[in-house]
Amino acid sequence: MIHYNLQCDKAHDFDGWFKDSSSFEQQVQAGEVTCPACGSVSVSKGLMAPNVATSKKKQTGPVQPVAVHGGKTPAELMDAMRQLRSQVEKTSDNVGDKFAEEARKIHYGEVEERGIYGKAEVSEIKELAEEGIETCPLPVLPEDKN
Repeated sequence: MIHYNLQCDKAHDFDGWFKDSSSFEQQVQAGEVTCPACGSVSVSKGLMAPNVATSKKKQTGPVQPVAVHGGKTPAELMDAMRQLRSQVEKTSDNVGDKFAEEARKIHYGEVEERGIYGKAEVSEIKELAEEGIETCPLPVLPEDKN
């Protein structure tokens, strides 16, 4: 696996892992690599520091949290994601597996406009996007996988 620092045409930085450099190139050309901040498919490799292996083992202290995006630590970002998801769940209707169906009804004025969340297949989300219906995935939290 190879790790790249990536950047979209709107200067958003993010990370990506790929099987090899040709996999990265193929996925970018196919429009499969998108910016998580804005959805742009115009993505390129950003500046990266080389990973130099040495024969000497370094003694290091405890691992410290690394500041990312906006100076926030991973714990602060995780807390923000929990707050976002909690707010959506408090103020929106859970429509379960009927998300795509309900989103269409709202978009086409068949039912009253309201906030909804639920589950949808990737193919359904792509179809909604093709119809001009905007969606945004809720963050997946570590506790969801337990």
